[in-house]
Amino acid sequence: MPSDPVAISRPQPSMADVAAHAGVAIGTVSNTLNNPSKVREATRRRVLASIAELGFVRNDAARSLAVGSSTSVGLVLADLGNSFFVEIARGVERVMRRRGMDVLIVNTDIEPSREVHNLELLDRSRVAGIILAPLDTPLAQSTVLPTRSTPTVLVNYESPTLAYSGVTVDERHGGSLAAEHLLAVGRRRLLFVGGPLFLSAVARRWEGVQHSVAARADATVEIIETRGLNIRHGREIAKRIIAAGAGTYDGIVASSDLIAIGLVQMLNEVPGFSVPDDIAITGYDNNHFASESAIPITTVAQPGDEMGSSAADLLLELIEKPQTPYRTVTLEPRIIPRTSTLGSAWRRD
Repeated sequence: MPSDPVAISRPQPSMADVAAHAGVAIGTVSNTLNNPSKVREATRRRVLASIAELGFVRNDAARSLAVGSSTSVGLVLADLGNSFFVEIARGVERVMRRRGMDVLIVNTDIEPSREVHNLELLDRSRVAGIILAPLDTPLAQSTVLPTRSTPTVLVNYESPTLAYSGVTVDERHGGSLAAEHLLAVGRRRLLFVGGPLFLSAVARRWEGVQHSVAARADATVEIIETRGLNIRHGREIAKRIIAAGAGTYDGIVASSDLIAIGLVQMLNEVPGFSVPDDIAITGYDNNHFASESAIPITTVAQPGDEMGSSAADLLLELIEKPQTPYRTVTLEPRIIPRTSTLGSAWRRD
């Protein structure tokens, strides 16, 4: 019986093989792949023909190690369960795609240890740069992240020491927008629900609410700090409001859409009491849950897509010009009124 044929493994052709086959220097092959404008058309066609005939495949991973460049960037997001961060990712990907670069997305899932692990992982992978949507921890406030020399840009966070460039939103203005909207629809006994206040974004939103209410002699505002920003935290506070008397307040600024949804769920169950007839409620972030809730939530929208694209532009600038001075780009939020404050006057598009 004849023996089975033995497959002969042939080595993959190298750039030197392509150069020899085409009768050019290795540098010409490199320019054909990376800087084709530097190569005469006839030479470029000859090199490409040799690449096709030999079956040469460029190893981008090896190339990034050899020349210190990469065709990929890393994106570390705080919570992919929040559609706001998904919008940031879309903005980053759109810009990088135009530049022929890939985006490696990793999710921190609101765990500080995973954030550190993800940063170290991307750094070891030798990506061209990293965009980080950080957790509000001492790490984000430090002057040194675990990314060594990898160019890094922050998104949805401003470095207190300006050690890194970043893109953020004017959170104080966002808080003001929510309060002013409630005041415009006739609410005067306001409550701010959110926390914990050591989160800088929440604290700034509260500052914005206070500023707008202080300008109205006929309006008041109180605060109830929460331990988190999820639906269950909103439901817990709603129970406290009901116990104290559901009519104590006529307007609530919630520091997140999920808190607002929790509040609406509980308060709308009180007999003879309804949202927004008796109490109007605003959220924050324009999470997709806000528009899909049984009672669509008025929200302060952050331009996630634009934040992502702006962060990508900053990172590309930093990669191409490492000495670029660090700076922070601040974008503006906008109010999106819905049923939770307008009632039947609002109609879904």
